Amino acid sequence: MEPQARAPLSEAQRETLLATLRQEWQGLHFLTELSEITPYECDALAAFTQLPLGVVLPADEAQVQTVLKTCMRLGVPVVPRGAGTGLAGSAMPTPGGIVLSTAKLNNILNVNPQARTATVQPGVRNLAISEAAAPHELYYAPDPSSQLACSIGGNVNENSGGVHCLKYGLTVNNVLKVRAVTMDGSVIELGGGGYDAPGLDLLTVFVGSEGMFAVVTEVVVKLVPKPRTAQVIMASFDDMGKAGDAVAAVIAAGIIPAGLEMMDGPATRAIDSYLKIGYDTRAEAILLCESDGTPEEVAEEIARMIAVFEQSGAIRIQVSRNEIERLAFWSGRKNAFPAAAQMAPDYYCMDGTVPRRYISTLLRSIAKMEEKYGLQCINVFHAGDGNMHPLILFDSAAGQWPQAEAFGADILEECVRLGGTITGEHGVGIEKINGMCVQFSEAEREAFWGVKFAFDPSGLLNADKAIPTKNRCAEYGRMHIPRGAMKFPELERF
Repeated sequence: MEPQARAPLSEAQRETLLATLRQEWQGLHFLTELSEITPYECDALAAFTQLPLGVVLPADEAQVQTVLKTCMRLGVPVVPRGAGTGLAGSAMPTPGGIVLSTAKLNNILNVNPQARTATVQPGVRNLAISEAAAPHELYYAPDPSSQLACSIGGNVNENSGGVHCLKYGLTVNNVLKVRAVTMDGSVIELGGGGYDAPGLDLLTVFVGSEGMFAVVTEVVVKLVPKPRTAQVIMASFDDMGKAGDAVAAVIAAGIIPAGLEMMDGPATRAIDSYLKIGYDTRAEAILLCESDGTPEEVAEEIARMIAVFEQSGAIRIQVSRNEIERLAFWSGRKNAFPAAAQMAPDYYCMDGTVPRRYISTLLRSIAKMEEKYGLQCINVFHAGDGNMHPLILFDSAAGQWPQAEAFGADILEECVRLGGTITGEHGVGIEKINGMCVQFSEAEREAFWGVKFAFDPSGLLNADKAIPTKNRCAEYGRMHIPRGAMKFPELERF
């Protein structure tokens, strides 16, 4: 089951289609001028761009239905878009298609402290949910680094995580119900108000579908009580391998921290130069390990984790003394990307996952790749679940993008070879679509297409993303090649 390729629009066809859409959407906020649509040509993965035919910003669910019904009738591709903070190109426009922005659907509809839930529209910012729940001593646990700006609709589409996902789970573990509109304008509801719902469990299929199934219009999320106290250990190591082994040792000891993050020496020094936090700049690796709960629980868990770190060879251990210091420790980790921007004109953030026991192995492989490609790579990542975020530093003006892209592809291939995946939380989008050929067999990809077309028989939602077809994989010589035995080509543009 493969989608049919669409011929590009001629200028005359483009103008005719725009005129039709303007007529049909007179009551909608519809952007078509070059200056208006250019900001929507990409998401946070700016290496790939594509101007949309236009951008429509519906103000309610009924307008979302109108947009999708019109596009369905006219055969116009649609790409749903949240805040545009995605890092995999999932929201990059489809050629000749419309971007449907949910930015105006930004109301918090209800906060229910008894049920510990919040009902919100997709354009609501991640952090705004916790701010609204704060008077009830509750908060929304998933906390991506972009939580100040990213929207909950985008979080649902990408199954976003964050530094506290080890203990509290990803978006999929914190969403109870989603209301969405399919391409034909039908409204569907997945999940329910409790922890179970009748029928097939399609909610877990939907979360992380990158806008390929339907357009989210409402989300019910779980809220959790604010812990009475929290402390962070900052443990320094003189060797990345020791730090990687310490991560595995913490989990092996039966400890599930609220957060367990790692930064290598270059990342630590870049962050400290940027924010002056007081990180140990002599260290080759730093672990941030948080415990939360009652004061007694935290005290016991902190003591157990300190013992593990000492046995693992930590050269310095510092425990946050108050909330200001705890937030300062975390602010460095959450500002790793802007810190990287101080080191080079450009950076390329990868997102692969490996079993925890292979963290050190992957880091050693990345060090060899630095020599191979002549580019520096600093590493910050969710160590607790093996979700790696290598930041490849390069200069696009000097023509280094091809090396950076190939470097990133090698990292993803190594993740798969080690028994991991090509993505942990950023999604596949444009960036990793070819990598699906390495990760999954032809039969698995065919099954994925079956699910896609069950939701979207027209194939118009995020039409150039999704799963690479048999023909696409065969074109690049990836069919029936053992994992780890192939090389990724450069990602092609659509």
